Amino acid sequence: MALRTLTAKSAAALDAELMSTGAFSLDQLMELAGLSAAQCLHTLSPPTKTPRILVACGPGNNGGDGLVAARHLYHFGYKPSVYFPKQTKHELYARLRKQLEQLKVPFVTDFTAAAKEADYILDAIFGFSFSGEVREPFPSVIATLASMKVPVLAVDAPSSWNIETGPPSDGPGKEYMPTALISLTAPKPLVKWFRGRHFVGGRFVGREVAEKFGFDVPAYRGGEQVVEVSLDDVKL
Repeated sequence: MALRTLTAKSAAALDAELMSTGAFSLDQLMELAGLSAAQCLHTLSPPTKTPRILVACGPGNNGGDGLVAARHLYHFGYKPSVYFPKQTKHELYARLRKQLEQLKVPFVTDFTAAAKEADYILDAIFGFSFSGEVREPFPSVIATLASMKVPVLAVDAPSSWNIETGPPSDGPGKEYMPTALISLTAPKPLVKWFRGRHFVGGRFVGREVAEKFGFDVPAYRGGEQVVEVSLDDVKL
């Protein structure tokens, strides 16, 4: 089955509809996205192989997905740590952080040092709504992601990539190519430039809604929340 991509504009409109007529809350959508990201990492590399996971979280919803993923990774048997330098005062994020603190999941302040100790990194810094300039402290973080040999799973987009036009022409993200990418709900146009393993996750949208917004629901198996999709099977 060939999958159609979902543009940034359509993705934003889909989220708006899901939280209005779809009756989903932001908490629910974040929980489903974070669970999918955690299950994707487990598919890539189980905790017996790569127990130490560094989760890099940005200040927006993508960062919230990362916080949720860190909690699930803990319960899956990993030893996650979280880099979350730009913390919003939004009550939802405060609760997500509190849940991790209760599990004794450490929050780190030196990304480069923590990355050197990690077996895998989850990039949940910027998602489909990112545009414009990468601001501190994230340029050095993305440069580290681009230069290190530690494998990386990007959540919905490699951070600093434009959702429509892919990697930036210059700056820290120019050479950034994660090991794997999980597209939430549907692939975005940036997959045209991606060269790693590609997954789709977020198993909660019906086919009627998918058709309305012009994307396809992949064939999930059993109780799985993610499915690996060949880049050759994505309609660009």
